[in-house]
Amino acid sequence: MTEHIQIERQGAVQIIRMNRPDKKNAITRAMYAAMASALKEADADAELRVSVFMGVPGAFSSGNDLADFLAVAQGGEHGREVFDFLMALATAAKPVLAGVDGIAVGIGTTIQLHCDLTFATPRSVFRTPFVDLGLVPEAGSSLLGPAILGRQQAFALLGLGEGFSAEKAKATGLIYEVVDEDHLEGAVLAAAREIAAKPPEALKIARDLMRGDRSELVARIKEEGAHFAARLKSEEARAAFLAFMSRKKAG
Repeated sequence: MTEHIQIERQGAVQIIRMNRPDKKNAITRAMYAAMASALKEADADAELRVSVFMGVPGAFSSGNDLADFLAVAQGGEHGREVFDFLMALATAAKPVLAGVDGIAVGIGTTIQLHCDLTFATPRSVFRTPFVDLGLVPEAGSSLLGPAILGRQQAFALLGLGEGFSAEKAKATGLIYEVVDEDHLEGAVLAAAREIAAKPPEALKIARDLMRGDRSELVARIKEEGAHFAARLKSEEARAAFLAFMSRKKAG
């Protein structure tokens, strides 16, 4: 589907690796589609117990590819790939983990709100500049953020666009643990293997009890999505995208 998503299987663990280092793992529509497919396949495969998201050294993800956003802002179609991925993530029946090194922007941060465990390196920074781009929070973050972080920390992250260090992300509950760069992948995969070895039915019940009814989350993702799609075509967003692209060219 795309060379920028590498799917690897290690026993009962599925690794979904974003691999677009030249663009700091900016996520394209094809990448979203590949990741959604991987999550759905994991849920359908009895031999797979855990999915793990990984990036590349220095970049988990710089967020959505802004060229895709700009295309929509200039009259293009807003495809279903992002929505399909968010639905697969929000409704995943099996545990999802992540290993973050470096930048985690936009969806790179909001993915963590859905993960059961996230490990990050000390140099990681979590940031969601949605409002700065004339957009709104996505991935159910307007619901999950206040529930997990508390309302004011959620506003700092999602409204103010403050960058959270790995230590602050851990302190606020956005991530589970901070580990050295050299140990990141080993730590994530060790946790994934430990989870995969648990009695699967008991683990599923325990996880479902902790996560609760996801119908409200699904409804919030749809509500956010409607606002997001409208904002993409707004003058605020169009001006922000063009300004950002101009700065990139100048740099």
